[in-house]
Amino acid sequence: MAGEGEAARPLLEEKPDVYFDGCPGCAMDRRKAENPGIPYGLFFHMWIINLVTCLPVSSLFPFLYFMIRDLGIAKRVEDIGFYAGFVGASYMLGRALTSIFWGILADRIGRKPIIVITTFSSLVFNTLFGLSMNYWMAISTRFLLGFLNGSLGTIRAYAVEVSRPEHHTIGLSLVNTSWAIALIIGPAIGGYLAQPTEKFPNLFSADSLFGRFPYFLPCLFISIICFIVLISYIWLPETLHTHKVHKKKDDQCRESLITYLSDSKEFDKQCSTSTKNKGLLTNWPLMSSIVLYCITCFDDMAYSEIFSLWAESDKKYGGLSFSSEDVGNVLVVTGASILLYQTFIYPHIVKVLGLINSSRVATILSMVLLFTYPPMANLSRPWLSIVINIASMLKSCSIDFWQHHTYSAAVRDMR
Repeated sequence: MAGEGEAARPLLEEKPDVYFDGCPGCAMDRRKAENPGIPYGLFFHMWIINLVTCLPVSSLFPFLYFMIRDLGIAKRVEDIGFYAGFVGASYMLGRALTSIFWGILADRIGRKPIIVITTFSSLVFNTLFGLSMNYWMAISTRFLLGFLNGSLGTIRAYAVEVSRPEHHTIGLSLVNTSWAIALIIGPAIGGYLAQPTEKFPNLFSADSLFGRFPYFLPCLFISIICFIVLISYIWLPETLHTHKVHKKKDDQCRESLITYLSDSKEFDKQCSTSTKNKGLLTNWPLMSSIVLYCITCFDDMAYSEIFSLWAESDKKYGGLSFSSEDVGNVLVVTGASILLYQTFIYPHIVKVLGLINSSRVATILSMVLLFTYPPMANLSRPWLSIVINIASMLKSCSIDFWQHHTYSAAVRDMR
């Protein structure tokens, strides 16, 4: 019967691949066909790229309070948080204005040029941020750092394009892991290397460049890493097809990304209700998922910045009187917990509760934890350090779970 013949036919029939000479995308496809193993070298290169472009995002939080204080823009100590908020927001404002543009441009000129531009801009403007002579220079350099950062979507696309379908989940997981590692290394660099003349007086003189610019050393250290990675781009292959892409290949990459991000049975049941062939702005499930993802990102960045400002404020103002090194320690422990959580705990929670119910629990836990922070100022060490580390770990892991759910929903609704 015809029906049985159709049922027996595989959904994705294997057809002979056609490669076009001079096409970088075809060269990559041929490479994948000839080497069926996991592309460890390309995955490591991609992991390093995402790591170095994410480091400037989190490295300033341990010392931002002291930087704003030293720049002299705040007339009162109570106003430091107000001015610090604009510095933190300037990076994300720049990124929000150009994210779509970078995605479109990556589809036009290739992934590699966007990655090169992003890394070079991180090198330049992160260095200039450390050399900020006034408040407005700090805001401008952070804004331009975000404005010229197009790595997020480009790296995710690159992870899929350099690997075979069975290895897509590994590549995309590495993107998330590199972000978690950046949350560990970034605050550590910022917390330990800021104000070096005070922490390492035998190595750094107060009359040196690092005495005049006490927050330059962590920025310089990250910029040196960016420079080394930038040189390595000589060996980074392009993956964009310069001819008309076969629909079959395009669909395979797209379906692999959706499969990775929509691994919950609850998502699979709801996928049938997704409306296809809609414009992005009229796809209401997609838009609602994007709005929720924006809220989770707002919660994440607001918490990261406010926590640092609160912890470093004097106890007479309700803070914890932490040093930049103390804040760096807390953020390092928190980042490490996110990495362990993503790797070992997250899959088991989803398996037991399902993705949606787990996200609801994480959201409630996140809200409850926020009410426990103000009373912590009354604790003394070592209990203060223990409690604040536990609370920060739980809070950050709950945010990470919420973000993963809303991002997965957004990709699912693009079907």
